[in-house]
Amino acid sequence: MVDAAPKLNKFEKFKAEKDGLAVKPELKQFAEMGWEAVDETDLTHRLKWLGIFFRPVTPGKFMVRLRMPNGLLSSQKLRVLAEVIQQYGDDGSADITTRQNIQLRGIRLEDIPNIFERFEAVGLTSMQSGMDNVRNITGSPVAGIDANEVIDTRGFVRKLQDMITNNGEGNIAFTNLPRKFNIAVEGGRDNSVHAEINDIAFVPAYRGDLLGFNVLVGGFFSARRCEAAIPLDAWVEPNDDVVDLSRAILEVYRDHGSRVNRQKSRMMWLIEEWGIEQFRENVQAAYGRLLLRAASEDLIDWDKRDHIGVHPQQQPGLNFVGLNIPVGRLSAVDMFELARLADVYGEGELRLTVEQNVIIPHIPDSRLEVFLTEPVLERFSVQPSPLVRSLVSCTGAQFCKFALVETKQRALALAKALDQALELPQAVRIHWTGCPNSCGQPQVADIGLMGTKVRKDGKTVEGVDIYMGGKVGKSAQLGTCVQKGVPCDELPSVLTTLLTDHFGASPRSMAPEMHGGVAVTAV
Repeated sequence: MVDAAPKLNKFEKFKAEKDGLAVKPELKQFAEMGWEAVDETDLTHRLKWLGIFFRPVTPGKFMVRLRMPNGLLSSQKLRVLAEVIQQYGDDGSADITTRQNIQLRGIRLEDIPNIFERFEAVGLTSMQSGMDNVRNITGSPVAGIDANEVIDTRGFVRKLQDMITNNGEGNIAFTNLPRKFNIAVEGGRDNSVHAEINDIAFVPAYRGDLLGFNVLVGGFFSARRCEAAIPLDAWVEPNDDVVDLSRAILEVYRDHGSRVNRQKSRMMWLIEEWGIEQFRENVQAAYGRLLLRAASEDLIDWDKRDHIGVHPQQQPGLNFVGLNIPVGRLSAVDMFELARLADVYGEGELRLTVEQNVIIPHIPDSRLEVFLTEPVLERFSVQPSPLVRSLVSCTGAQFCKFALVETKQRALALAKALDQALELPQAVRIHWTGCPNSCGQPQVADIGLMGTKVRKDGKTVEGVDIYMGGKVGKSAQLGTCVQKGVPCDELPSVLTTLLTDHFGASPRSMAPEMHGGVAVTAV
């Protein structure tokens, strides 16, 4: 008797009917007919293969997610992005994400064919940036300029993206993974990419006298569970082997990952089903040559840096300056200003970080003092207050249908209020995420806040579950939930207690009182 074929989940069924990439030649037709007339599955799902996201919270106003390998961006590209959102007035905005890329908001479907032509003209792409594809590939934000760099990751990350997306044209070989997929390539000593939360992570390591990468696999966040990546027990040289091994792992996952229960389809479920040795054997077969065993230790031995402030580059006489972008939100005016700074003071280059901030490199010593007097730095500070400095937030309920709470505005207001009220002897990283999908990565934070609904005084109100214990850099680990169902209006007092008891915070003299996350100066 032949075993019955496994039952596919609804996502696998619509992918089997029509590949997500198949909507690419239909895009102009969609734009002409209007979003209301587009097939529902094409509209709400398949367009994500092109990086176009229908937002039920703002119907008719789409989000477009770019790909920016290694977080690299030119002033020319940033200006094009600014021009795109500028035409939408108050509806147009941009967010820096926790994967070093940019999302544009307020976009009209009828404009997208023209927008994509403008993207192509300057080398931008949004191809395969959503749904069951490899997401933006992260790397050290100071690759090639860090004075203490181990390996420059820029070339590897660029080659990986080109392989996965067929140079931005779309690659049907990798448009039908069982689930989304994250890859990171770390070239420094401080784990700037959060290697432990990626499906594949390359971290620098010496094998004997040879410098290369140890490989981690299986890290992920989801509503159902979160797991840190584990060693594949493999080491590759810093060359095209990075691309070849990534391709092999993707092929194994594509061909063998579960397509039955979508909540059990990330690659770690396959690794656990097979065991790491069987998984490694299958990867080696797809790789087509012997996989070398991992180096005994990697070179991640520094605490995590946020790169904010002024830092000398490895190139004598030059500096990179990290600007704090509060919760990663940018307007068109902001983007034009950042592009101008990069041109006037640097070499027209910008870098994005997983903390949702911006780095402007290549600023000569002779221009640094004048740069630091620029008025825009009052908004995007090089010396932000402690909690604002380390604040990370997902999109939240303003734009995302999954979010159970508003995040960005609330997060920033509360961080500012706490910074005014408390003296902090150490940095404390607070991450907000609007729902259990964990886009804001609360599990890697000192204090993570995950949106939920709670009952208070007989009413349903916005609240959070609180996570603590996340560590980044050396000895990275995921945090755990320590308190459930805290109403958001109680967070000022709850966070004050946590910051005092666990991080040594103390009240400032003449500190303002706080009510509901807003500082109110007592009279």
